[in-house]
Amino acid sequence: MLPWKRVLRPLAALLLTAAALAAPTAAAHASDAPTSGWNDYTCKPSAAHPRPVVLVHGTLGNSVDNWLGLAPYLEHRGYCVYSLDYGQLPGVPLFHALGPIDKSAQQLSVFVDRVLDATGAAKADLVGHSQGGMMPRYYLKFLGGADKVNALVGIAPSNHGTTLSGLTHLLPYFPGAEDLLNATTPALAQQVVGSDFLNRLNEGGDTVPGVRYTVLATQYDEVVTPYRSQFLSGPGVRNVVLQDLCPLDLSEHVFVGLTDRIAFHEVANALDPAHATPTTCASVFS
Repeated sequence: MLPWKRVLRPLAALLLTAAALAAPTAAAHASDAPTSGWNDYTCKPSAAHPRPVVLVHGTLGNSVDNWLGLAPYLEHRGYCVYSLDYGQLPGVPLFHALGPIDKSAQQLSVFVDRVLDATGAAKADLVGHSQGGMMPRYYLKFLGGADKVNALVGIAPSNHGTTLSGLTHLLPYFPGAEDLLNATTPALAQQVVGSDFLNRLNEGGDTVPGVRYTVLATQYDEVVTPYRSQFLSGPGVRNVVLQDLCPLDLSEHVFVGLTDRIAFHEVANALDPAHATPTTCASVFS
């Protein structure tokens, strides 16, 4: 990377983040939502936003830290918002989504049922970051989730795995490395391009009928690479490169899910497409 790019990328990201923090929220508080907070099980979805939103964190994330930006953003806009912890390993606090992904999908299934029971809604919408944008597809495809989910929004999802910029291609040169990876942190191994898990997940098509899919990708993603591997194919799919909407958006893999209000605006559009508004660089102030 050229030296000026090393300076420009963090500077632009800092400016967008500062603008996001300064963005007015008065209009958001004027919504008609009967909700009083995030993970409020007394919240009842409004007519404007009839489905609860379940947030699914990424690898090494958790139900709080991953959503300190997006959860309030959606809650202020009238949604009943919930998040779960999943994929915990014994003796590993705070850093989750490391266990077998099929088991994590079962945890998601139980959590969605709990949210639907509490809210009285027929279906939920799911928004996930990284592994959290991919793992729900297992729930939709194999665990009956398609009957309970209206839309899945993936922010930098590992839908077709990652080469980690080619680093995973080195595994065959280190005997036993792949076995160690599988034994200690299954979810990492399962997200490598060509894993048995991903082959099964994507066999027969990326999508299931009845669910709308949105993928939000940043061209500066350094974790799920190449970034276009995040995209899905099939009916009801919308793939978005955030830089096509705002060239100044220089968020990489982590910050696109944590602080990027360009991405947040597109999440809101995906959850309520009938009232979607154009996403531009000015969306950091919305």
